[in-house]
Amino acid sequence: MDITVYNYLAGNARLTMFVRYNPEWYRYLSRDPDRIDELEKAAKQFYGQTFPQRVEKLNNQVQMVGMLLQFAGAMKD
Repeated sequence: MDITVYNYLAGNARLTMFVRYNPEWYRYLSRDPDRIDELEKAAKQFYGQTFPQRVEKLNNQVQMVGMLLQFAGAMKD
């Protein structure tokens, strides 16, 4: 692996863990160090940090709060 890619991964613990969980990225980065942008996109998707994933998570939380409020309202009656 290229020393600049290695140092970049060493400075970013989240990406380092992603590469450890997905070892095929060792090969990709060894053959083409310019794929670091693809690595970051794949890591965001893996960790659920893309915009659609965040919106879905927020939507699920709002639904949960709504159900809890309905349940609390039903308990009062």
